[in-house]
Amino acid sequence: MSWNESYKLTWSDFKGPPNKNTSAVAVTASGITFGFSVSKTDDRVVGYTSEVHAHFYPEKSWYKKDEADLHVLGHEQLHFNITELHARKFRQRIDQVKVSNSVRSQLKQLHNTINKELSQMQNTYDSETNYSRNVEAQAKWEAYIAVELKKLSKYKSVD
Repeated sequence: MSWNESYKLTWSDFKGPPNKNTSAVAVTASGITFGFSVSKTDDRVVGYTSEVHAHFYPEKSWYKKDEADLHVLGHEQLHFNITELHARKFRQRIDQVKVSNSVRSQLKQLHNTINKELSQMQNTYDSETNYSRNVEAQAKWEAYIAVELKKLSKYKSVD
């Protein structure tokens, strides 16, 4: 499922079997997919196009029905929003790549970098909010991500 500004996750989107061997109440599996094509004339790259999508993976996402609540769902939604934020950052950086014979390697490097940054932010978010248990930190993160998404609204996902 692709990120969409007007759609908020519901528990019915979480279709994976819950992991009973963890204290986690829910897990959001999300990520960025990326593809590109290069146009060449003779041996010279003359252009490129790319596609970047923020995805939620229902079959790999799960929750424990007896422990999950709307607060936890909000925490999980923000994980998906953080993925969208990084998709926007990625699109912004791609916009700055100049056409050259090294465009392939530049795009692949950007993809690796954005995935590292995404992973770091997801881990920091869980750590600072104590996996949603710190309500005050959760509220700060929600406000911060909303502001960051707005700053990059020019690059939002449209499906």
